[in-house]
Amino acid sequence: MERLKLATTPNALCALVAAAFLSGFCFASPAFSQDIAPLGQNPISKQQAEGKPLPGENNEVTPDPLNGFNEAMFSFNLKLDDWVLHPVASGWAYITPEPVRTGVGHFFDNVDVIPRFANNVFQLKMAEAGVELARFGINSTLGVAGFFDPAQAWFGLKEHDNDFGLTLRYWGAPTGPYLMLPFFGPSTIGDTVGKVADGAMNPMSYLLPWYVSLSAETGWRVGEAINYRAQHLNMFEEADRYAIDLYGAVQDAYLQTRDNKVKQLHEEEW
Repeated sequence: MERLKLATTPNALCALVAAAFLSGFCFASPAFSQDIAPLGQNPISKQQAEGKPLPGENNEVTPDPLNGFNEAMFSFNLKLDDWVLHPVASGWAYITPEPVRTGVGHFFDNVDVIPRFANNVFQLKMAEAGVELARFGINSTLGVAGFFDPAQAWFGLKEHDNDFGLTLRYWGAPTGPYLMLPFFGPSTIGDTVGKVADGAMNPMSYLLPWYVSLSAETGWRVGEAINYRAQHLNMFEEADRYAIDLYGAVQDAYLQTRDNKVKQLHEEEW
């Protein structure tokens, strides 16, 4: 009851709204970049030469029953990136050399070990889960709190990225329609459930008071988003250069990337 009363005061509500905005906003860049990155790595001339459709020009019609909402949120996220995230990330890139930004990226990636470990276990991939634990131990010590990646460089232990949305897909659960989330970027109904599940794995929310864990999570995620965007300052420009329909390109790339990832997870069994 005391927490409820505190949360309903005007100042507390403003703080919670601001914190929710910042913590949500920081996910937009990684979510976009995950899906747009393949566009920049596949020049238009190469795809045309191979007779492949460009992202956003796929002849197959992807069901998009939430199109009106999705396109509005896509425009909102792009404006948010133009007005806030890109300028801040540009400033961060200006004052920090590339090795520093790479090290910070390794640090954030190292901290996110719990969802990767847990979802490999959920998929009964015990060897991969063990690799994640080994990587965390090596990089947290020899890698100076995760700023370096000696686990891969010295021992050949590669990261096995995973999340609960992939776990649902792996076991055949329906993903639901495509969904463009404000702040968080492209998703589906199932992948959104996965984001919530992965977020619930953060031990800080159970070990620390809610206001401490919320502040720490917000700062962590905002820093992660700014650093990631600083490492990919031109990702939207590259995507827009190769795609006639940027919204369709992001949608196609996201869904194809997720489908291919699930196929890879099943192929690893053999």
